[in-house]
Amino acid sequence: MPGHKAEPPFRILVMTDTKRSHYNLTFFALATGAIAFTLLQSMVSPALPEIQRELGTTTSAVTWVLTGFLLAASVATPILGRLGDMFGKERMLLVALGGLWIGTLVAALASSIEVMIAGRLIQGLGGAVFPLSFGIIRDEFPAHRIPTGIAMVSAIMGIGAGAGIVLAGPIVDGLSYHWLFWFPLVAITIALITTVRFVPESPVKTPGRINWLGAALLSSWLVALLYGISRASAWGWTSPQFLGLMALAAGLASTWVRVEFRASDPLIDMQMLRQRGVWTTNLTGLLLGFGMFGAFVLIPQLAQLPASSGYGFGATVTQSGLFMLPTTLMMLVVSPIAGRLTERVGAKVPLVIGTACASLSFVVLAVAHGAEIDLYAASALLGVGIGMAFASMANLIVGFVDPRQTGAATGMNSITRTVGGSLGAQILASVLTANVAASGLPLETGFTAGFAISAGAVGLAFLAALAVPTPGAARAASPAPVAA
Repeated sequence: MPGHKAEPPFRILVMTDTKRSHYNLTFFALATGAIAFTLLQSMVSPALPEIQRELGTTTSAVTWVLTGFLLAASVATPILGRLGDMFGKERMLLVALGGLWIGTLVAALASSIEVMIAGRLIQGLGGAVFPLSFGIIRDEFPAHRIPTGIAMVSAIMGIGAGAGIVLAGPIVDGLSYHWLFWFPLVAITIALITTVRFVPESPVKTPGRINWLGAALLSSWLVALLYGISRASAWGWTSPQFLGLMALAAGLASTWVRVEFRASDPLIDMQMLRQRGVWTTNLTGLLLGFGMFGAFVLIPQLAQLPASSGYGFGATVTQSGLFMLPTTLMMLVVSPIAGRLTERVGAKVPLVIGTACASLSFVVLAVAHGAEIDLYAASALLGVGIGMAFASMANLIVGFVDPRQTGAATGMNSITRTVGGSLGAQILASVLTANVAASGLPLETGFTAGFAISAGAVGLAFLAALAVPTPGAARAASPAPVAA
């Protein structure tokens, strides 16, 4: 396979159990944990004003409910992914789900903002469910089922995020914000039980050690970057605080790259990230994340503007979430289609189709958003695009790297989507803030500009997708041979 190194002599195959669970049961366990994590990621966002009011805290403090979760997930994802490659993916999956369970229980019971933030930080351990799940699928599934399995779990990143936006309003309005955590806690409990019962221990392990200096540097630059992005709207994009954090992030990232290049046992193999197939796929994920979370900011806000403005629809929080329902439904529909398409023609084709559809959806929104049908149609088209693209990216990454690098490689791809989403949400929120009428409401020009920026970003994702090399369909779908 292009970009693969020679198999190292120390790579081993460990068969811990001669009786393996059916891969459909394994998939159920993986998908349950993944959907719980993504729901917890997105459901909180529309409920932040309610959480602030109930806990009697400040806007600055309540943003940590979201920011802390993203930071912890971004740090935990590559580290637990790497530990899974070394010590067993099922074992580390239980650690990730266990952290997610404990953090969710703490958040559900929280009666102060400090306890809520602590729970959200612990929940961030669950971010590793995605790279660990991809590795388990690669290890356990029949070769012809690997693309569809990876596509479905990968698409959950988008499906769960969209579903969370839709469900948050009814849950908070009908119950309370505490139920934003009680419902996912049930799903996490099911995921833990089924993981113990149906997910076998990894047959592929890579003995090694963690480069703790590399892990510390990776964590540091991600924290500086994501915290700076999350505070950019409040501080200003040219403020000393924001620019200082960006400079710090750049310096730490540069040091991290040098340390990883020199390490005998790096946390993230820099040679792997330099492969054309890997960096182009990660760039596509970054830009798609920008567009997807931009839509989650712009569409509900446009829907909630009063109809008297001439361009809003006077929707409640619950009603505005319904405009994102077509996105979620279409992602659910097209994800298995993308998996089957990958089996036949390779993962690049659905990635190109997906980025083209997503870009077109924002073009539609930029030129036509004056009627509800415009938003529903564009939302459905966005769902087709994100569903196709998200389902194919993990398959591409898995197809380009050695099985012993699956956890680290797919973990970095998850991080790029998180960074892209954070950038999209904050930049487009700033665009709306900069275009405000005397009444205090965002101007229509702000929405038009936001949709146009998103169209441009996802258009660049389309170009990046075209630059992804085309691996043979069979090679992209199948794991590399395992040395005994």
